[in-house]
Amino acid sequence: MSRVLLPGPPPVEITLKRSARARRFSLRVSRLDGRVTLTLPQFAREAEALAFARDKTDWLVAALARLAPVQPLAFGAALPFEGREVTLTPGAVRGPRLEGGALILPPDPATLGPRVEAFLKQAARARLVAASDRFAAALGRPYRRLTLRDTRSRWGSCAADGSLMYSWRLVMAPPAVLDYVAAHEVAHLAEMNHSPAFWAVVERLLPGHAPQRAWLRAHGAGLHAIRLRD
Repeated sequence: MSRVLLPGPPPVEITLKRSARARRFSLRVSRLDGRVTLTLPQFAREAEALAFARDKTDWLVAALARLAPVQPLAFGAALPFEGREVTLTPGAVRGPRLEGGALILPPDPATLGPRVEAFLKQAARARLVAASDRFAAALGRPYRRLTLRDTRSRWGSCAADGSLMYSWRLVMAPPAVLDYVAAHEVAHLAEMNHSPAFWAVVERLLPGHAPQRAWLRAHGAGLHAIRLRD
């Protein structure tokens, strides 16, 4: 893959991706991080692909404008945690401490991002392990291990060997949403597909999960827009 800058205003960085399966040019704007990908057939000319992208400039600018703006961290800012907002507050503490509606952290701005990220990961692991254990026990199928990542394309996954992976950003969503993703991935231990049988397992593990699924579609991009590190 290579990257090119499409002249603006505003200029837009585009990642070129060749695909043996592609039969035509296609543009995609990620709703999670705003990355623009131009897919082109294996032997297509790059100049023609860029001409196609230039013809779509108005569409690209409009699509990017609809994305959630990146939100850098700063003391005094609100951070979503378990579906509610907590205020990042400097204080005489050695590590993050949650007190009511405030997340109190050491006052050094240079360490704010890493400390918030560490706090979120620790909380996410505890909650996702508990949820996965609960659903795996209900299903009668143990998982192999659980890992956390900062994924952009999915909120979780289940490997063929029974390993579960989740985005730690789920801890910023309401607890019921985190539970839905855990139920979804644990259900793959029984059905490694998205067939009606799979969704029946999800419904058995977590009845009435449609609102949680809709919440992720509507608000998930906002969680990814929170920038914890430069």
